[in-house]
Amino acid sequence: MELIKFLNDNFFTKQELLDVSKATEQELTQYQVQGVMPKCSYRLSLTVSCDSFFGLHTDDQEIEYYAKGYSSWLVIVQSLQTTENIYSVFRSRYIQTIDSLKGLGHTSSDLKINSDIESHVKEEWGHFLNGIYGLCTKSGLPEDIAAKEFAIIEINELSIADELTTEQILKLTNAVNLLDKASSLFAPHERLKSSRQRLINETRLKYKLP
Repeated sequence: MELIKFLNDNFFTKQELLDVSKATEQELTQYQVQGVMPKCSYRLSLTVSCDSFFGLHTDDQEIEYYAKGYSSWLVIVQSLQTTENIYSVFRSRYIQTIDSLKGLGHTSSDLKINSDIESHVKEEWGHFLNGIYGLCTKSGLPEDIAAKEFAIIEINELSIADELTTEQILKLTNAVNLLDKASSLFAPHERLKSSRQRLINETRLKYKLP
């Protein structure tokens, strides 16, 4: 199936995540309950039927899939332990990315990435822990999350108008390219409804972006 191939190619199963990170399943569960480690981004429920000389056999399985970037995050969690210290790493990396993007010329008047950045990061932390960004960004890590959110803000601000100036087209192109770099491909059944389709593919088509 295309979905299973997509998941196996782009994500770690829970066991693969544990093997790469040298962690136990008990530790992973503990960190998730503690609120410092993201939940899985996809959960696949399978009923497998096997027919052979010995007769028909069925087996129910549940497979959790995690963003591959979570292996490095799990190492951070293992080393820092406390929620405060771990959140501090997320906050620092998120804000540093926003500042770096501003230094590269990305701009927005949205309060979320300016005066309200602290409350914004706390909200993003919650989405991160729920596994949402493991699904919709390439790595699931703070850098891609911040880039995705900044790009979406810019694209939404600029695409209100049907016609843009040359300068605005350049800014929109940079924002779309940033989102393209940070955004995941999404599972086959999600793509037409995804932010990638709406904000990247359709925006490029509408404004004839390079």
